Amino acid sequence: MKPRFDDDMTMDTIMRQWPGTIRVILGHGLICVGCPIASFHTVSDAAREHRLDEDVLVRDLMMAMK
Repeated sequence: MKPRFDDDMTMDTIMRQWPGTIRVILGHGLICVGCPIASFHTVSDAAREHRLDEDVLVRDLMMAMK
């Protein structure tokens, strides 16, 4: 069974489950790859911390997950 995106997933989990999201994450200026905080931050946390539009980030991540 394929994993489903969940708001509680960490950035690290997202990148591991869907490697195609790494390009999206980097494209939004996030440096989650290799960051020790990625295993704690959710998408909401990352968007807030980096002053990004969470809805746009989630939309782009979801597109990369397909």
